[in-house]
Order: sequence, then structure tokens, then C-alpha cells
Amino acid sequence: MSTTAPPVAPPAQAGTELALEDVRLGHPGGAALPGTVTLRIAPGELLTVVGPSGCGKSTLLRTLAGLLPALDGRVTQGGEPVTRPASDRALVFQHDALLPWRSVRANVELPLAIRRVPRAERRRSAADWLERVGLAEHAHKLPHQLSGGQRQRVQLARALAGRPRAVLMDEPFGALDARTRAEMQDLLVDILSGTGATVVFVTHDVDEALHLGDRVALLGSGRVLDVPHPRRRDAQHAPGTAELRRGILEFL
Repeated sequence: MSTTAPPVAPPAQAGTELALEDVRLGHPGGAALPGTVTLRIAPGELLTVVGPSGCGKSTLLRTLAGLLPALDGRVTQGGEPVTRPASDRALVFQHDALLPWRSVRANVELPLAIRRVPRAERRRSAADWLERVGLAEHAHKLPHQLSGGQRQRVQLARALAGRPRAVLMDEPFGALDARTRAEMQDLLVDILSGTGATVVFVTHDVDEALHLGDRVALLGSGRVLDVPHPRRRDAQHAPGTAELRRGILEFL
């Protein structure tokens, strides 16, 4: 009797340091956001970012991704200036941004196809990641045939299939219902534990920030706070976590 071995995950990719030094955020030709940002995200760290509406959370991510230039200051990855997008930095949006005419499998393969990875290797990688996010049986479907949570799983698989060293996430679960959102948080924690990637996760949900983050950056205040028990739901009401939550809510 023959057996089929489970898919083997690729070796972990080392995370990378991301840093902003006296960076002024904004759009070229437009008004700059108030103040400057100085921030260091350690290799392999999961940093969550919260702040009032309009403080520049999404602009921060796009600047780290190389999609927007800093209006002033210095943005680096591993000590080198960030001047343009790169394949080792993946950006995950709130809206899934899947290509509607490509199958689920073809969407996951996309970053590998852009890098001209051989077709057989792309297929193996896509199959592995779809298995890991629980969508192996949906590989042939088009995005409109999936639920919102399933589409976000596809987007997560697509982002990680390219083995990025940094993953930049812009409120990726904000449009999901509470149950699906919790499932996606747990899935993210499970999958990222084996990638080694550095993660910057923007959210407006304080409980999400405290559950996922090793630290929480309060954008607009200059403060970055350690989370006492990251990724432990049973620590939600622990004194240290509860006190931190109250402080963040007061800031917001």
C-alpha cells in the first residue's frame, strides 16, 4: 500500500530589520503628516500599529514597502535604503486584491511567476500553501466563488508563497465578522511561526493588536509598548494586559 507524504514546508526565511529614522510621512506634492517617526522593527518581530484615524498608518506601511518615498528622514531594510518595492517585502491589504480572472492556485503562484520560478516548482509551492491555509480543495475556483475569509486565506498564501523577509499587513481582517477574524488571527500566528518573517500589522482593533503583537506602536505618540503575553488569548484579562489595553484606549 502506497502512502502520500504530506507537503514539506520550505525552510524558514530569515527575517529582516526594518527601520525609520526621523521619517516624515506623506504623499509627494501633498501635505506632510504631523511629526516624524523613528522606529526599529527587529528581525522576526511582529509589531502591531494602532493610532487615530488619519495619523498615517497606511502611509507608514506603503513607505516601508517602497511604494511611497519618505518626505524626509531615512527608511532602511537590513541597513540598506528602501527606495522601491522588492520581492522580499510583501504587502497584504484589507481588501484581498486577488485577480478575479485567475484561479485560486494561479493567484497564489503569481509572485513566483513574476520571478520566473519554473512552473513545476510554482505548482508545488502553491499546493503546499493552499494546504496550509486549508483551501487545497478550492485550488481550481475563482475568487468570486469564495467567502471573504477564504479570499483572505488566499491572499495570505499568495503573500507568503514568495518567502518574503518582511510582511506588511494593512488591517487585513478588518472586513471580516468576529468569528472569522479570530480564526484568521489564529491561522496567521500558526503560519508565521515557521516563516521567520518580520511582520508589521496595522489595525484599528486594540484587542487584535494586543493578541498578535510582540510590541504595539502608538503612531503619533512616539511610543512603542511591550506586550506582556503576545498571542495568548487566555492572557486577555491578565493585569498587565488589561492595564496596557486601558492605556492604549486612552491614547486613542
